[in-house]
Amino acid sequence: MTTALHHMAKQLMRAGLAICLVLCLMLTANGSANAAEVQLSGNYVDDTVNVAHSLQDAIALPSDDEGYSAAQEEAHDLSYNYIARYRPRSKVNNLQSFTTMQTALNSLAGHYNNFANRPLPEALQNRITKELAKAEQTVLRGR
Repeated sequence: MTTALHHMAKQLMRAGLAICLVLCLMLTANGSANAAEVQLSGNYVDDTVNVAHSLQDAIALPSDDEGYSAAQEEAHDLSYNYIARYRPRSKVNNLQSFTTMQTALNSLAGHYNNFANRPLPEALQNRITKELAKAEQTVLRGR
C-alpha cells in the first residue's frame, strides 16, 4: 500500500512540476515580449506605418520625460526587429519606402548605440522625422 501511495505521489509531483515549468515558460515568453515584437504583424505596409508612428512619438519625447529611456529602448528594439524582418525579403528590400525607412532607422540606431546618454540632436530628430514621414507616404503609394 505504501509503495502504491509513494508511486502515486511521485507521479503527482512530476505532473505538478511539468505544469509549473510550462507556466514559467509561458510567463517568461509573455513577459519578455516587448512592444517591438507585438507591433510587427508581418504586413509590410501596416508595419511600416506603425513603426514610423511609434518612432515619431518616441523621438518627440523630451529627454527629461520619465518615460524617455524606456521609449528609447523600445524604439531601438522596434527598429532592429523591423529591419530583421524585412531586410531578407527581396520583394520588400528593393522598395523605395524600405530604403528610406532603413536610412531613418540606421540613423536613429547609430545615435542610440553611440550616444545613449545624450538626447537626440534637433537636426537629427528633424531629419529622421522627415524620413519616417516620407517612408510612410511612399509605402502607402505602393512603392
